[in-house]
Amino acid sequence: MTTVTVPAYEQVSPANQAIFDQLKKALGFVPNLYATFAHSETALPTYLALQNAKSSLSPKAREVINLVVSQVNDCAYCLAAHTALGKMVGFTPEQILEIRRGGASFDARLDAMAKLVRNITLERGHPDPALTQAFFAAGWTQGNLVDALVVVGDKMVSNFLHGATQIPVDFPAAPPLNA
Repeated sequence: MTTVTVPAYEQVSPANQAIFDQLKKALGFVPNLYATFAHSETALPTYLALQNAKSSLSPKAREVINLVVSQVNDCAYCLAAHTALGKMVGFTPEQILEIRRGGASFDARLDAMAKLVRNITLERGHPDPALTQAFFAAGWTQGNLVDALVVVGDKMVSNFLHGATQIPVDFPAAPPLNA
C-alpha cells in the first residue's frame, strides 16, 4: 500500500517553497494539510487563492460553514483546525459544538446558514427548499448563498484531501460531539 506523506520543504518546488516561507511567517508553521497540497506544483497556490478569496461572508459565517461541512465529512484534520479558528473569531467551545451539530441557536442568521449548509452537504448540493427559504428569510442574499457554496467547495476539497491521505493532524484535536 502506498502511503501519502507530508512533503518536506526540500521536496517541493521552488514556487511552493516560497509559499511555505510565507505560511511559516504568517502562521509560525506550515500546516500538514497545506504541505500535502504542495505535492502538486499548482494545487497549493490554487487552493490558497480559493480559501483567501474575497467574500460577502464574515469570518464567523465562513467558520460556521467550515465546521459544519467538516463535521458532515468527518474530517478530523479540518475539525481540529477550524475549532481553533472558530475560537479565534469569537465562538465559545459550546457554540463550536452546537455549530458542528448543524445549528447556532445563539444567532438566527448563523443558525439558518448552518442548517442550510449541513443539508446542502448531506444532500450533495440539492437542499431542502424550506431551508433555502429560511436562509433568505434570515436576511441572507442570493450573493451570500453563492459565496457560501464557494466556501462549501473549498472545505470539501480539504476534507477530501485529508480523507484520501490521512496525513497527521497538527492542531489540537477537536472534542467529540458527545462532550
